[in-house]
Amino acid sequence: MNIRLAEKADIDQLICMRWDFTYEHKPALKASYEPFDAECRTFLEEAISGNQWFIWVADIDGTIVSHIYIERIEKVPRPGRITHPFVYMTNVYTIPSCRSKGIGSKLLQHVKKWGREQRFEFMIVWPSDDAISFYRRNGFDHCKEPMEFMYMNDEG
Repeated sequence: MNIRLAEKADIDQLICMRWDFTYEHKPALKASYEPFDAECRTFLEEAISGNQWFIWVADIDGTIVSHIYIERIEKVPRPGRITHPFVYMTNVYTIPSCRSKGIGSKLLQHVKKWGREQRFEFMIVWPSDDAISFYRRNGFDHCKEPMEFMYMNDEG
């Protein structure tokens, strides 16, 4: 197994995996693949060539079997301390045939080590109920829920 940052050559696999991940959790969803492919492709091209997103993958013989997306979030400087960015982890996915083999945990351990080396202040994730035990096994603690304002539901 090879753990590495995603490359542009991985985009087709990453798009497919995102589609599969979504339909695994929402099988009744009605969506067309072509518009999704175009939107996701644009996102991935920008993410892979930029410095805000880091897409870590585990591949076996060139086939991606697991991935973790990390977004770097800059913080506003505060007097009296050095300000370090934090990271938001999302889209953590291992293909079904490779689950329960330690691949996701190995990938996550690699990402955590990389984050320490980058001097990020902390890493956050909003796990699904099914994933909470995975994160606990890998050293994550529950914290208080953030508050949110939903722009898409705002009518006023």
